[in-house]
Amino acid sequence: MSLPSPWRQFFPGILALDTQQQVWLDSAATAQKPQAMIDSLCQHYKNTVANVHRAQHQPGERATRSFEAARKDIKHWLQADPQDVLIFTKGTTESINLLCQALAHHLQAGDEILISAYEHHANLLPWQQLAKNLNLTLTVLPMEPTGHLDIEYAIAQLSTRSRILAISALSNVIGHSQNLQPLLNAAQKQGVWTLVDGAQAAVHQRPNLQLLDCDFYVCSSHKLYGPDGVGILLARERSVRALRPWQFGGEMVRHCGYHNAEFLPAPLGFEPGTPSIANIIAFAATLNWLKTLDIHAIAQHEATLHKAVLDGLRARDMQIIGSPNCALVSFNAPNVHHADLALLLGEQGIAVRAGHHCAMPLLQHLNLAGALRVSLAMYNNSNDIDQFFNALDQSLEILQ
Repeated sequence: MSLPSPWRQFFPGILALDTQQQVWLDSAATAQKPQAMIDSLCQHYKNTVANVHRAQHQPGERATRSFEAARKDIKHWLQADPQDVLIFTKGTTESINLLCQALAHHLQAGDEILISAYEHHANLLPWQQLAKNLNLTLTVLPMEPTGHLDIEYAIAQLSTRSRILAISALSNVIGHSQNLQPLLNAAQKQGVWTLVDGAQAAVHQRPNLQLLDCDFYVCSSHKLYGPDGVGILLARERSVRALRPWQFGGEMVRHCGYHNAEFLPAPLGFEPGTPSIANIIAFAATLNWLKTLDIHAIAQHEATLHKAVLDGLRARDMQIIGSPNCALVSFNAPNVHHADLALLLGEQGIAVRAGHHCAMPLLQHLNLAGALRVSLAMYNNSNDIDQFFNALDQSLEILQ
């Protein structure tokens, strides 16, 4: 199979350094960056450096306009309603922690939070610790051996005690995409707040938050070909009023005295301090660039490469975890430790991820100490896959 990537040319980093022979198959951890993002960062730091929302001078006004235009562009990429509120954070992890603390005042002992069995630590630990602190019930919704969440069973678990449903649209270990809308609809009818963690899924299918009926949606810039250190929390107009500020400082204040303060409404009331201005503007530039691409062609390209990886692993009798159907594959080689195999692959220029992938309870549930993960993006090509399997075969000859 010969399948070039027509989008690889837009990524000037390690992918362009042919002398390094670097194969990047770790995009589920973080993606390489396009020239459009790099140009936006450089332009801001050369021409628009100023703080936002608080200055009367022209540089501050220009920076504020660019910053708020970025907020509007990101909402447009999410296909959210104009009335929905977009709050900037440092990443998906902080977005979920923000939401966890901002809703805590509504909860009391005996209330229930529901998550899936395949959640990343970022969508487990905040709820776990909140449940411990407030004496709540944390219910873990089971998945089938394929990694498919049992939707009908999950719906049946909803009760009058259920208050929050927090669930990932795509597991970073299983890589199994499915329709969550029936579960979200059932939760909404019960008056349950719903959070969708889109950190992995948003990269491979542009979200449509006018169709996805959830109260809150989170994802990160760095997985979406954007800069590090930027996350978003999209809150529905109907839901944002339930939130209370969780961090405090400058920028968020309507009025402040020594003993009392009044805070601005969302989003500014949830964005204390100086935000990551340049990175947020560059994230919007990245998404605007993505909108110019053929998303269906990218999806087909990734699907073809994904099938090639699955076929190659099966031909070598690798243990594939679950039934992945989107962009990544986690696997183990019989009688070989995943860390040893990852080390030998890395020495041959193949970047994969090994370990528990910030999903330790899931791996323990599967009776696995860890796994290797191959994850794909638009810039990968068939030569990457060939080099991966050549390196895998050489590594297995040494280790088995």
